[in-house]
Amino acid sequence: MIRSNLVFASCISAFTLMALPAQAALPRYDHILVVVMENHRPGQVVGNASAPYITALARQGANFTNSHGIGHPSQPNYLALFSGSTHGVTSDRCPYSLANADNLGAQLIAAGLSFTGYSEGMPAAGYLGCRDGDYVRKHNPWADFANVPNRANQPYSAFPHDFALLPTVAFVVPNMVDDMHDGSVKAGDAWLAAHIDAYVQWAKVHNSLLILTFDEDDYLTSTNQIPTIMAGAGIAPGDYGDLINHYNILATIESMCGLPALTTAPPISAPFMARTGD
Repeated sequence: MIRSNLVFASCISAFTLMALPAQAALPRYDHILVVVMENHRPGQVVGNASAPYITALARQGANFTNSHGIGHPSQPNYLALFSGSTHGVTSDRCPYSLANADNLGAQLIAAGLSFTGYSEGMPAAGYLGCRDGDYVRKHNPWADFANVPNRANQPYSAFPHDFALLPTVAFVVPNMVDDMHDGSVKAGDAWLAAHIDAYVQWAKVHNSLLILTFDEDDYLTSTNQIPTIMAGAGIAPGDYGDLINHYNILATIESMCGLPALTTAPPISAPFMARTGD
């Protein structure tokens, strides 16, 4: 069944709903984890026999069937998702320095909350180089902003085993092989099963959320349609036909955390409204 989303929302106490004029209600999560994969259309992943884990995740969570990237190539999509703008960036050139432009990480820290980005293969915390092995800075947008401290720019090896130690919002970006850019769908799916599923199961009973999305499609269509899945506590499983993109995902996280909006795109509320029977 395809459900649709109509409304805006605001940050509220955990799973306590507050009626707003447009019938909106979003939960306040203790932890939100965003995982970004690479360069595939939904049909190449969800339902693909080579991606049993993502397919199962889509069935147990909210599977967005009309989700899109902002553009091509990779880097502008990461910037859009993290800061609500591409900042005029149209290439994967490195490095870019966006100084103190506003962004999700800086917002969270200024609000007394917390943010960390975890990049697989990055050689050291605070690393600002453009590439090291299969790590690339073009997939690490927080490295471009001077108002995100070096301590928030961590290698994936620093990802905590105790998920209660995660920040309010965390991003995980696999390396160029494990994110399906250079590696196969099968290998990327196996990486997610091995590294992310434990968090998903924990999140269901610890007021936490996973957002799995992709940066862009494979360039073979004009629609730039990508898989996006939400899973965790309080999610009503199903297929959702809302037209969304990276700006909507950012707006959803900001709204859940009571942060000023960096984009005019509305937050996503359908999976939470469906949960309450609204």
